[in-house]
Amino acid sequence: MSVLVEHLVYTHRGGVKALDNVSIAFRAGRVTAVIGPNGSGKTTLLRIVSGVLVPDSGTVSIDGVKLSTLSASARARRIGYLPQTAEGVWNVTARELVALGRLPHRSRFAGPDARDTAAIAAALVATDTEALADRPLDAMSGGERARVLLARVIAGEPEWLLADEPLANLDPRHQQRMLTLMAQTAAAGCGVVTVLHDLNAAAAADDIVMLRNGRIVAAGPTVEAFTAEALAETFDMSFTLLQGPHGRTVITRAA
Repeated sequence: MSVLVEHLVYTHRGGVKALDNVSIAFRAGRVTAVIGPNGSGKTTLLRIVSGVLVPDSGTVSIDGVKLSTLSASARARRIGYLPQTAEGVWNVTARELVALGRLPHRSRFAGPDARDTAAIAAALVATDTEALADRPLDAMSGGERARVLLARVIAGEPEWLLADEPLANLDPRHQQRMLTLMAQTAAAGCGVVTVLHDLNAAAAADDIVMLRNGRIVAAGPTVEAFTAEALAETFDMSFTLLQGPHGRTVITRAA
């Protein structure tokens, strides 16, 4: 399975071009990290691939089917999107919010079935939020709420998980758990595309996309595309890449 992005162009109000002829293929079963400086088009790319935004031109296809031809419910069954921030009413419990992730799988007015219940429970366990299940969201910290929002996406059992800065607001333990969860999700066959600012975390992804000023600087398997030269062009600063424990790449700024 793959998501094919072809010649995307998107211009914000005011004439600022967020994406300028971007083409990339995302592959299922792999974690793709999207990195770049602020304003480089990372969030815009994820919002277009998720169907939240419509590009000025260009197309997004899932296994050869254009995203624009899918109904909202069909798109929601295939793509789960976790935005940077979520608007909503927070006087619901975590379990009630996570249950909303199952709505695309049910016919109108139908109640939850055994599969829904199992998916909700599994999502709470995966995100370490089962102890929060009966707590209202407005009584949670930002990090706890972020994990519950991810649980809602996971409960929908999407083919593709798009996560925009999922490590924000998380403590180090839950950041590591989040990265492990994304890797496990990909290993189970799902495609994971995530925007990251932590370059060490990005270096552990299977694939990398580097954006600057709405254009792709480098893209491909991380072992090939994640280079000091590409990072320098992307972020306009120098880096030295060192081989760390367990084969991970550690990034330090060059003197």
